[in-house]
Amino acid sequence: MTTIKDRLIGRLERKEAVIGIVGLGYVGLPLMLRYSQIGYRVLGIDIDASKVEKLNAGRSYIEHIASEQVARARDACFEATTDFARAAEADALILCVPTPLNKYREPDISFVIGTVDALKGHLREGQVISLESTTYPGTTEEELLPRVEESGLTVGETLFLVYSPEREDPGNPDFETRTIPKVVGGHTPACREAGVALYRPAIDQVVPLSSTRAAEMTKLLENIHRAVNIGLVNEMKIVADRMGIDIFEVVDAAATKPFGFTPYYPGPGLGGHCIPIDPFYLTWKAREYGLHTRFIELSGEINQGMPDYVVSKLIEGLNQQGRALNGSRVLILGIAYKKNVDDMRESPSVHIMERVRDRGAEVAYSDPHVPSFPPMREHHFDLESVPLSPSTLAEYDAVIVATDHDRFDYDMIRAHARLIVDTRGIYRGINEERVIKA
Repeated sequence: MTTIKDRLIGRLERKEAVIGIVGLGYVGLPLMLRYSQIGYRVLGIDIDASKVEKLNAGRSYIEHIASEQVARARDACFEATTDFARAAEADALILCVPTPLNKYREPDISFVIGTVDALKGHLREGQVISLESTTYPGTTEEELLPRVEESGLTVGETLFLVYSPEREDPGNPDFETRTIPKVVGGHTPACREAGVALYRPAIDQVVPLSSTRAAEMTKLLENIHRAVNIGLVNEMKIVADRMGIDIFEVVDAAATKPFGFTPYYPGPGLGGHCIPIDPFYLTWKAREYGLHTRFIELSGEINQGMPDYVVSKLIEGLNQQGRALNGSRVLILGIAYKKNVDDMRESPSVHIMERVRDRGAEVAYSDPHVPSFPPMREHHFDLESVPLSPSTLAEYDAVIVATDHDRFDYDMIRAHARLIVDTRGIYRGINEERVIKA
């Protein structure tokens, strides 16, 4: 006897299934392109009408994703909509919505809950639902499971629920959606089978796990590993600076060891949609079990303190030139959270800008990837990117290299800036009074 699960897996394997992707951002859009590329009909659902309009017109709104790719997907049966009722058309629903922190640095899963609440009246027999958003262990079972079963469907029998954390690295040319292994945990073994069938055609390697909780914890471990090691090297940066040692020279040297060491480089703080956030998801959930994650929280404190450290080095450099920060003109070079992308999520550059502004300086920025300061939930600047030239650099009392975009002319910056605060090791090995390592 053919089961509901067998019929779903068959549709997925034959590429007859409709793939629904809810949230067409930095995670959802690459997934859409991949499924469209290999022959699936893809239905994208998003609450942002302007985003939906652009995508349906074949235009991309993310810099590293070309409009030509979106246009090809449109020609190959991709459609975007704001109508959540159309979720009933999909055999698979992949949820790629934000999971930020609230003002108390606690998990904010309101976007996940709101999305599931919007979908639950339109669920039907024979669907698989996959949550990809970063979250704490237990979210899928505690928040998604009871909501989807309100529709009268039984998870593991008539509807299938999985957690499969996203692993996108925007702008990284060495990896693409297809080549990044995909972890999949199911609420039941049948759910896991459906989840593996969903991702297997699109991803080169699928890694099944025993549960959704194990998959949720895997995502946190991956990014907490990075956060802790970046916190370590950021703390060592401060010690090395006090001792007159260039931390970038030290890390480069340590990286020559062929075993037992992975290089992590210091910076002005943590950015992106995962690394600054994930540790807090685990520390928050650990309290429920009476545990205090001291090691993880310490690294978070160090990384959160980096924007203040950068500003202190800026003040130190200005003082050496007989100037105060109050009343100075400061240019931030790069406001995206990482090099060569337009992604502003959790960018430490923005925190530096706010601290500089709040201390009475006039702040401006230059970023070839972000022509206008975008609308953000918690940060507001009415600014346009300043084009870099010898004459514009001369107008500012200091520049802060906050994001090391390849499109910056660092030789020109060094030649014409009055004071440089280098947070990225661009000028490693250069010893000049007006180049401050931060």
